[in-house]
Amino acid sequence: MGRVIVEVMPKPEILDPQGKAVVGALPRLGFTQFMSVRQGKRFELEVAGPVTPEILAAAREAAEKMLANTVIEDVVAVFEDRAA
Repeated sequence: MGRVIVEVMPKPEILDPQGKAVVGALPRLGFTQFMSVRQGKRFELEVAGPVTPEILAAAREAAEKMLANTVIEDVVAVFEDRAA
């Protein structure tokens, strides 16, 4: 069994209130080295067999058609999870 990871992030021009909340909380916990945070989504897609280039292409197509709201989000990565 294989697994494909799809990562989706808000487009740079879109406000990210969750990221702003996290970056505001980090200094209170002693993490002062981080200047900004953007929060995205991660999808794990399992397949019955090995991950092939065709599977990765289908995962990218699914990401662009359904997993991401392409008006406000970008698909930033589609890759095989080799640790699976």
